[in-house]
Amino acid sequence: MLFLELDHGAVLRKESGRDRPKMVRFVIGNPLIMKEMAKHVPDAGSYAPVTVLVDEREDGVHLSYDRMVSFLSHYANTEALKVAKDLDTKVEALLASAAG
Repeated sequence: MLFLELDHGAVLRKESGRDRPKMVRFVIGNPLIMKEMAKHVPDAGSYAPVTVLVDEREDGVHLSYDRMVSFLSHYANTEALKVAKDLDTKVEALLASAAG
């Protein structure tokens, strides 16, 4: 589910006056997955839904994603980490598919 789309490139382009860079931040997720993590670690709500950044650079298009596991690992909650790992797998598969 797409929650929010932020055109970071528009802000950068205002300064340069050019049509580049192109950079979009997508806030995406599944509320049910967030709920499952937040049941065990309430702070998970501050990390989910997740952010994916798509930006065009000199060497091509880049996809950036911070793994949910990295956000939740210091809580050391096995159940939340299990959900987070599954989420990371799904997001990474989506990104790999999009990158084609």
